[in-house]
Amino acid sequence: MEPVKILIAQLRDMARNTIEHLPQIAVALVVVVLTAGLSKLATYLMQKAMARTRLRPSLKELFTLLVSIAVWITGLMVAAVIVFPGLTPASILAGLGIGSVAIGFAFKDVFENFLAGILILFRPEMRIGDYIECEGIEGQVDHIAIRESHIRQTDGQLVIVPNAILFKNPVTVRTDLGDRRVTVICGVAYDVDVDEARGVITDAVGGCDSVITDDRPVQVFAQEFADSAINFEVTWWTGSKPVEVRRSRDEVVAAVKRALDDAGLEIPFPYRTLTFKEPLPLRQDTSE
Repeated sequence: MEPVKILIAQLRDMARNTIEHLPQIAVALVVVVLTAGLSKLATYLMQKAMARTRLRPSLKELFTLLVSIAVWITGLMVAAVIVFPGLTPASILAGLGIGSVAIGFAFKDVFENFLAGILILFRPEMRIGDYIECEGIEGQVDHIAIRESHIRQTDGQLVIVPNAILFKNPVTVRTDLGDRRVTVICGVAYDVDVDEARGVITDAVGGCDSVITDDRPVQVFAQEFADSAINFEVTWWTGSKPVEVRRSRDEVVAAVKRALDDAGLEIPFPYRTLTFKEPLPLRQDTSE
């Protein structure tokens, strides 16, 4: 029965120590309650202060969260020192440092995305509503969080992208400017006058409502001698959103086709010329 007596003695000592520390525990609980109130007050004041700034909503939430975490860490450290007088702030911080290293190795990807998210939130170039392309993912930025960003593709599907991908890889922001240059290739037959075709195409593109012609003229350049046609590179400016680009391209292609038809200028089908080394015999069909 000796082990039982030892266990009972230890339980009595633990109960006695707990009773002796009840005042400290009560004070620590009061500190925790005060910490919760201070955290709510700090969060409220931070939200009021952030409302006056032009920072992104996600960045405002980040600052508010960091203030709340700082208040809670301070309050819990004070409560721990009250309950365990042998502890010092230096020893607590040292323990937190060793623990943070271990946690950092275990959650490397999580912290990488977290830090990337903070840096992305400070970027002025990529805003909510922008259309971007990165690593084969293209769509509208719906939300930028601390760990991930939400990209809504043009077909309606939502892609959740870790922020580290957006931070470490090149990102094309298609709507960084309100206007965007669009190019199509148009071919005309070899017997068509190049200057005449260029003028007809330029006038047709310039007459489209979706084409911006303020200080950026329509550009039409003869590009190459293709197999069946002389190809023109037709370039103009329109809105930068994907739907605006598609709508403008549709209007321009239809207008150029109509203008070339009206002018009697041919857009040729592919031609093939077959050459034989020996003359081919011709045979007349006498079945009729």
